[in-house]
Amino acid sequence: MKLASIASGSSGNCLYAGNEESHFLVDAGISRKRVVEGLRMLQVDPEKIKGLFITHEHNDHISGLGVFLRKYPVPVFATGRTIDRILNTRSLGKLDPGLFHSIEPDRPMVLDGVRIEASRILHDAADPVCYTFTDERSKVGAVTDFGTFDDYLVEKYQDCESLLVESNHDLNMLMAGPYPYPLKRRIMSNTGHLSNERAGQFLSKIIGESCRHILLGHLSQENNVAELAYETVKLELIMHNINMEHKDITLQVASRYEPTLTGESK
Repeated sequence: MKLASIASGSSGNCLYAGNEESHFLVDAGISRKRVVEGLRMLQVDPEKIKGLFITHEHNDHISGLGVFLRKYPVPVFATGRTIDRILNTRSLGKLDPGLFHSIEPDRPMVLDGVRIEASRILHDAADPVCYTFTDERSKVGAVTDFGTFDDYLVEKYQDCESLLVESNHDLNMLMAGPYPYPLKRRIMSNTGHLSNERAGQFLSKIIGESCRHILLGHLSQENNVAELAYETVKLELIMHNINMEHKDITLQVASRYEPTLTGESK
């Protein structure tokens, strides 16, 4: 399986997961034009997308959904409560309810030969989830927009070859920044976003022998920078006795504006 970020950040998110035969998107929080350009850079025809999986209804994850679906009417999968919120989001324009299919966390589905599983996360949305994709060769996964983690989530992300994990903010930048205190408190809460340090701690628990590629994503434009996220997570991994060079693991920061590919299965 391949995993790529088409765009990842507080301003908009869209991910690609797939193999030679099967192609999927996670979220559509950017314009249709950017989604299509990103797919073509990955040499994927947008007409070949088999399904679009939505994590939750916040604007940076669904803002481009309506325009995309009116051009490419692909099946959309999300939890029932998330679908209800999406269908009642006026800014998306006219949506075909028949394209939407309800899924449940911890109940895997198989679509076009790929096993897809949603898992629950803690975030201040109606019913947020994250996803893993598994074919006969490998497993990939992406998890963003979660304020904390537990053994349940750690177990769900074991054995991934490629991972995208939220590294949203640097705590010092957040505290010294211009955000009002209630917003800072929301971001730091268990239903907010993962800091750089916590991203490293989460990764230290899920990196296994099969892990080869890690993307850090959903960086805050105001409270983080790519170099700081990279160095902080790398230091956390070293502190947990994980040497990426010895394990042959690549660590990258996903671009806010263009596709970032984690690599292909070997």
